[in-house]
Amino acid sequence: MKKIQVSQTELKVSEIGLGLMRMNSLTDEEAKKVIQTAVDNGITFFDHADIYGGGESERIFGRAFSEMGIARDAVHVQSKTGIVPGKMYDFSKEHIIQSVEESLERLKVDYLDALLLHRPDTLVEPEEVAEAFDLLKQQGKVRYFGVSNQNPMQIELLKKYVKQPLVFNQLQMSVSHHPMIDAGLNVNRSNELSLDRDGSLLDYSRLHNMTIQPWSPFQAGNGNSGIVFDHPEYKELNVVIERMAEEKSVSREAIAIAWLLRHPAKMQPIIGSMNPERIAATAKASDVSMSRLEWYELYRSGGFQLP
Repeated sequence: MKKIQVSQTELKVSEIGLGLMRMNSLTDEEAKKVIQTAVDNGITFFDHADIYGGGESERIFGRAFSEMGIARDAVHVQSKTGIVPGKMYDFSKEHIIQSVEESLERLKVDYLDALLLHRPDTLVEPEEVAEAFDLLKQQGKVRYFGVSNQNPMQIELLKKYVKQPLVFNQLQMSVSHHPMIDAGLNVNRSNELSLDRDGSLLDYSRLHNMTIQPWSPFQAGNGNSGIVFDHPEYKELNVVIERMAEEKSVSREAIAIAWLLRHPAKMQPIIGSMNPERIAATAKASDVSMSRLEWYELYRSGGFQLP
């Protein structure tokens, strides 16, 4: 597994991360197998959120990891905060600090390598966020900070007050869902793909040394219509994925992740499988070489025409 250097930090992390949203469905022994499979295949970055499984995903991970004998500094543990499910978003100082303390207790670790603000809070008071980050940093409870699902101006507002660099932005992206890429390819056009919905977020992230963490990298489009593999709306894309998988002797999942890794933005995809065999197969994406022509063929086969 290749490593990527996270700009503005000392973090050198696996270029693929494992998201633990579904870990609440596992027993402790099953969780140990998932964690061990990931580590054995070079995936040492674990992504959590305080709301995953109502906190149970972090709790199961914490129990399993603490019994496995893996050194804490051999892995990177990230969590997210700011969503109060079904009620509101909350970036208040009190909520951020309480959330981190509860996550640390559930995870059975002394610190987080990274903390992300999960979804934008329109009532955000960035001064409070700055105070929370300062305290968590001073106490050694969080090493680095970032955001999730935020646009450039929301990030700039935070940066006006927050002293620490914001080094991650977790955003939905897959081989069939990539509006940030579409808008950049269709500049000065009047078609649907030319709409810039995110404020040139892809280029902004590269300019400001933010590592994009694509989430739901196998999702079919932007809805809840399942994964892209064998999806009836992406027949041609699946043909190309399967052909490349056969040519490169890897899984379909590895091809889909390799497509993201090929982008020079140095993204860190977050996969969410709790299937050890699929985790191992997907990890091979790190070793897949993809040409420029192959990358664009996958893009076009998803039904996205070049201008």
